[in-house]
Amino acid sequence: MPKDKSIKKVLIIGSGPIAIGQAAEFDYAGTQACKALKEEGIETVLVNSNPATIMTDKNMADKVYLEPLTVEVIKNIIIKEKPDSILPTLGGQTGLNLACEIAESGFLEEHNVKLLGTTVDSIKKSEDRELFKKTMEEIGEPCIESVIVHKVEEALEFSEKAGFPLIVRPAYTLGGTGGGMADNRKELEEICKAGLKASRVGQCLIEKSVAGWKEIEYEVMRDSAGNVITICNMENLDPVGIHTGDSIVLAPSQTLREKEYQMLRTASLNIISALKICGGCNVQFALDTESMKYAVIEVNPRVSRSCKQSYGISYRKSRFSCCGRVPS
Repeated sequence: MPKDKSIKKVLIIGSGPIAIGQAAEFDYAGTQACKALKEEGIETVLVNSNPATIMTDKNMADKVYLEPLTVEVIKNIIIKEKPDSILPTLGGQTGLNLACEIAESGFLEEHNVKLLGTTVDSIKKSEDRELFKKTMEEIGEPCIESVIVHKVEEALEFSEKAGFPLIVRPAYTLGGTGGGMADNRKELEEICKAGLKASRVGQCLIEKSVAGWKEIEYEVMRDSAGNVITICNMENLDPVGIHTGDSIVLAPSQTLREKEYQMLRTASLNIISALKICGGCNVQFALDTESMKYAVIEVNPRVSRSCKQSYGISYRKSRFSCCGRVPS
């Protein structure tokens, strides 16, 4: 894709203070984005509340704001700096959620600021468990038997039909925040209650457990013209049931057969195309190597923790072409 000459000034949202689940890896990718944008002659404005990162060095962006990452702060910076674009996909779930809230309020449209990386509609289809499940069903990608709930009682009702163990996945959270695995009604009630509270939209996905299956991730990118590319794939040393944040992840995968690799690669490209994500995203799969069955766990329409190095390289080399093959 040629350079978009309408982009003159970009606001980059950081991920905030270092916490379990996110920070340093997003700081790395965001730092590379600052460098790549400046190389293209684009003015950069950065907001991040973490002073203990190279990202907030005064030489990294043209303007740096060490401010709390809140909707009001972001709005005030936009009013003062008047950027034409905002880049939220390098700030982890924090950046993504902030961008969604501001966009949904109509503020970005009012101030003629566009989202770079992907649209709010694509974010919703990826992060909203109900919309995501519906989209996967439409394109024929298998999902684990599950139900979307907004109340604890709905989760308990599903458990009577599906049995235990069950996985609780809150919408719009990172690092498993508010989620977990429940082996009985009491645990399900406690975890679901916490998950609904942690979710930005008060929504959880309750799904049957496939603990023991391999957990495989693909990092894929798509441009606005629909060209797609696989950056790399990754294999978690621990199986499904151990959160990726608690597991060592190897890139590329070490034990997949060629047929399995290509099957999941094709699925990843189909998924990012169906969601119409522009930029990078992370697709997570559960794979049963005995039967070749797989299921889509979730999609992160942003830089993920496990892909920091591959994406850091990609953003640094900002002139590569997304054409469905690995760039030379």
